[in-house]
Amino acid sequence: MESVPVRCPACRRDHTYATPAYPCPCGSPTAPPLMRGAPVTTITHRTWNDDWVTVRCRACGRHDQWPQPELCCPCGAVLRLPVRPVASPGRPPGTGSRPVRPSHIPLPRTAAAPRSAFRPLTIRTARDAVGAAALYLKWLGYRDVVQPAERPASRIDLRAAGLIAQVDSTTRATPLREVECLWLNALSTSVSAVLFSLAGYTPDARERADGLGIPLFVMDLTGSPQPVNGPADELVSTGA
Repeated sequence: MESVPVRCPACRRDHTYATPAYPCPCGSPTAPPLMRGAPVTTITHRTWNDDWVTVRCRACGRHDQWPQPELCCPCGAVLRLPVRPVASPGRPPGTGSRPVRPSHIPLPRTAAAPRSAFRPLTIRTARDAVGAAALYLKWLGYRDVVQPAERPASRIDLRAAGLIAQVDSTTRATPLREVECLWLNALSTSVSAVLFSLAGYTPDARERADGLGIPLFVMDLTGSPQPVNGPADELVSTGA
């Protein structure tokens, strides 16, 4: 597993990023090769086409599209890590173009009880993002997770027993207003709330969510939510 040092350009915090390896259809673990020393960029606007990179399997030579490596900094910034381009961008005849899904999210050591491996849903559309969040809530232990056919005016994307969830699939960081509206909706129905975002959160949104105890998650295009604040860490550790 390749690891590289990463410094967040927003808060100057240092991190170590380990590239996740996903199984190629041939069975060999494959990971996007990172460019050491190249500057990372802060994601402020997403385009679906730019969020995928071509990766070549060293074992069989197959070319496939893989999610662009990203890192969620505790300051709220979502960082894109540069990847070395493959020698030949072409795709050998007969190979597929569907990205390979990661096998699971590692279970935190503090979890109250073992869980089966989480199997995410690759995100290509806004609807996929809601579906990936629904799978994750079920994995956490929530019952009766319901996804409405159309998004209601309240912007609540998912409902479960004792919970409502919102999924921000826009290309900009989730603002403070979304956190406050979600909290008010949860307060009015006496349930808990969870918020998922594809592009991270503004600093004031994170601060307010911490104060209100709302778990915040960021999802990359593999469909694997990552906790970005204390309430989210606690939820992952204890489950529903």
